[in-house]
Amino acid sequence: MLKILYFAGLREAIGSAGETLELPAGVTTVAALREFLAQRGERHAALLTTKNLRAAVNQKMVDMNAGVAADDEVAFFPPVTGG
Repeated sequence: MLKILYFAGLREAIGSAGETLELPAGVTTVAALREFLAQRGERHAALLTTKNLRAAVNQKMVDMNAGVAADDEVAFFPPVTGG
């Protein structure tokens, strides 16, 4: 099962800190997963509208072309600023 985590503003927009699902057929990259999730409804569309969205696979920062596998943990989060 694929574990997906949402952080910061994404968690608020989607209304959940995460979910677990079967890796959809044909989804082999973070970008494809992002597209698949965004098609699930208005709340998940925040994955496409968030500028400079970051992702991690198995707690390692990756770009959107990184591969994903059935037992991975994928985290999505918007850039954050500190002061």
